Amino acid sequence: MYVTELWTQIAQWLERHAPVTAAALRPPAREPDFTELEAEFSVELPGDLRELWLRCGGTDGELADVLPPFYTPYGAEQALSAWRDHRKTWTAQWERPACDYYAGSPGSSFHPSWIPIAGDGFADELVVDLRPGPLRGCVLEWEQEHAQVLRPEWQGIAAMLADVHRSLVEGAPAGHSYPTVTEDGRLDWQIR
Repeated sequence: MYVTELWTQIAQWLERHAPVTAAALRPPAREPDFTELEAEFSVELPGDLRELWLRCGGTDGELADVLPPFYTPYGAEQALSAWRDHRKTWTAQWERPACDYYAGSPGSSFHPSWIPIAGDGFADELVVDLRPGPLRGCVLEWEQEHAQVLRPEWQGIAAMLADVHRSLVEGAPAGHSYPTVTEDGRLDWQIR
């Protein structure tokens, strides 16, 4: 329930303070089929990711930088599409990615157990790391240009949403970004 509450509070803040960003967000078109998703991803999805996808359907292709520093959240269908694109791009290394075994560790090719949850509209993404280990479920930043992830940005989706909510309400940084609202009503994250 924690993810639902956080997402709801973030959406309400956006409606009041950044209405253009709020208007870009969509609820899921239909309830995600988690059995089907887990079969294709070949991983069990954590509860907080399921909870997010029950509330957030992403956008209709518009950029809505809800997650710092410039990421638009994906719904389940957008996440699956992005993951499939990575599978095509990284076909040669899909079975043996250039990544350490445990969640939260660095990698220099896309790992099949990374589930995209947000994108910047180009090629960088936030991914949930579902490799085994104590950091399973952490959120990483995939940098396409360098083909790498370095370290966890957040311990999980709930931690990420809590950080974003706190940042919006307090005007404090989330990671290395500060929230601002543009004159036309869009949330924008300024990197410090």
